[in-house]
This record gives sequence, C-alpha cells and structure tokens, in this order.
Amino acid sequence: MSNAAISFPVLGEVFSINFPATFSVLGITIHWYGVIIAVGFALAVLYGMARAKKFGLTQDNIIDLLIFAVPLAIIGARTYYVIFSWDDYKDAPVNIFKIWNGGLAIYGGIIGAVLGAVVFSKVKKVRFSVVADIGGLGLLIGQAIGRWGNFVNREAYGVKTAVAWRMGLTNEYGTFYYHPCFLYESMWNVIGFIILHFYSKKRKFDGELFLLYIAWYGLGRVFIESLRTDSLYIPGTNLRVSQLVALLSVILGIGIALYVRIAKNPEPEDLWVNRDIKNFVLEQSKAAESVPLTELRLNAEAEDFSDALRLLRHGTDPDADDALSEKSSETDITAPDAGVADDNNRDPEKDDQKEDI
Repeated sequence: MSNAAISFPVLGEVFSINFPATFSVLGITIHWYGVIIAVGFALAVLYGMARAKKFGLTQDNIIDLLIFAVPLAIIGARTYYVIFSWDDYKDAPVNIFKIWNGGLAIYGGIIGAVLGAVVFSKVKKVRFSVVADIGGLGLLIGQAIGRWGNFVNREAYGVKTAVAWRMGLTNEYGTFYYHPCFLYESMWNVIGFIILHFYSKKRKFDGELFLLYIAWYGLGRVFIESLRTDSLYIPGTNLRVSQLVALLSVILGIGIALYVRIAKNPEPEDLWVNRDIKNFVLEQSKAAESVPLTELRLNAEAEDFSDALRLLRHGTDPDADDALSEKSSETDITAPDAGVADDNNRDPEKDDQKEDI
C-alpha cells in the first residue's frame, strides 16, 4: 500500500492524492516520514523553550534535556518494537539497526525519554517531575504531528469500514476503505495538548501534567488500538501490547494524581517554579515573624516577588497593595525595606511630639 492513492469520500468523489513517500536531494533519498517527525520534534522543543520559565527551568535546561533524552528515546522505541517483533529479526539481527526501514514504538520511546529525563534530573539537580511535566506537553505536540508521517507512508490505518470519514487506498486491486487511525490519534493529541496547556497554569503539583498526559494518551490509545491491523501482540497471546500498556497508563495516571491531590493536599507554593519565592518568604518570615507560610498562596505564573513581598510586609490586607511598587526592584528582593516593621509599630503621639520640637 506504500504507493497507493489516498482518498477521502467525505471531501468529494474527485478528491484523490498520490505522492511518493520519499524524495531525493543531491542523490540522497529522504523519507517524508522522517521530515515530519523532525518538524514535530522541532515544534515541541520550541514550545518547551518558550515555556521553560513558567516551570522554573531555563532554555539551556531544555537543550541539555534533549542531549540526555533523545538518544535513549530512539533506543527505547526501537528496542520495544524489536522485542515484540522478534520473529522478524531473529534470522537477520543486523536489521535491528536499520531503523530507516521503520519499526519504532511510541511507548518504548516514552520509556526511553523518561529514563533520559531521570538521568538529566540527577546530573543537573532539577526536580524530575518538573521535567516530566514540560516533556509531556512536548510529546503531545510531537505525536500529533508525527502521526502524519504514518499518513504519508500509508500505514497505521485501521480495519475496513464504511463510516463517512473513511480513508480510501487505491492500488492495482481496487479501492479499499479503512479507519484513518493516524487522524484519530493526531486529533486526540491536539485536543489533549490544548487542555493541558491551559490547565498547566492552574496545576497543583509538579508531575501532575505528566500523569494527566499518560492518562489522556492511554485513554485514546485503548480505543484507537482496537481498530488497528498492525498491532504488536504479547507472544503466545491475543493481547495487544499497546492496549495493555495504555490501560495501565490510564489507571496509574489518574490513580496517582488523585492520591497526591487528596492525601498530600499540595499548595502552589510547593511548585518548583516558586522555590525561590518560598525560600525568600521563609527566611524573611522567620526574621520578621510577620506572616505564617500557611497564609501564602503564591501564583504558579508569578514572574516577580511583589505578591510575596506584599504578604510579608502587610499580611493579607488588600488595601496595603499601594505600599509596593508594581515591580519589586532587586534591592527590595535582596534587602526588604527595614523600615516597614518600624512604621507599623510607630506611636503617633511620639511623632507629634517630634514634629512640635
């Protein structure tokens, strides 16, 4: 089917496209699948760099993460596929290394990327759950775009169907209609990305986004995988590997997220992005004995210390906002106004006496 013409009856009977899965540049054969994967990867990286600050990371952190995660992701994706397709490689093991011929499994890639993120976190002393959160958002982008590589290759489609949005593949034997599973998964990932992108601004704890990512992706994959005709199976059984892993992902993702929310009762000030603000307030609160930490509710999207300083200096009184400038200066951060506490304890009668003198 790699050279079949593609049609979608819902777009009209005359709609049909037929293009090669490869093209040549200076005599070098390049696969469109690889180009599309590269585009998805690049957009995921750009997104991660654009939002790094909102997670308490730097753009250099994102680049360093790629150095650790990408090689292991490729190795994991290939290893996972080979393990469950061993009959295709046992007679010619050298073909294991020919990844340009296809044979990468997304779950293996995710496992490899997670291992790379763990190593990165240990080496760079960054909280792993934070890296996992921003990585999960990036994965949704990469997967949503990468699935169109399956479209170009005329692969990863489902069983035959007569639904209105069916995809037709035409070869010398005729036209056959299938579920466009690549499209289902791409759309599912786009929806998941939009939801988690906006929810990330209200996340309760580090790691929550990644847990929701694996739950969301797993939920979609459970149903989509049941339609596919090229699934990997557990040897000697009729169990689809991806369906089983997807189901476990849903259970673990939702289960752990609910446990942390209920049992741990996390607060925004515990987010990695707020660590500097929290430490600063703790230090100043101990010194001035002004505002208990339990009264602080820091915003995960805060870009300065103004809210923390307002609470530190004036408690929770909203009328005291005018006492601070719109942006806290470096001087305010490193050395809060020592006269604030004195001003609050000043005796008006003594002030009048000084003025009279």
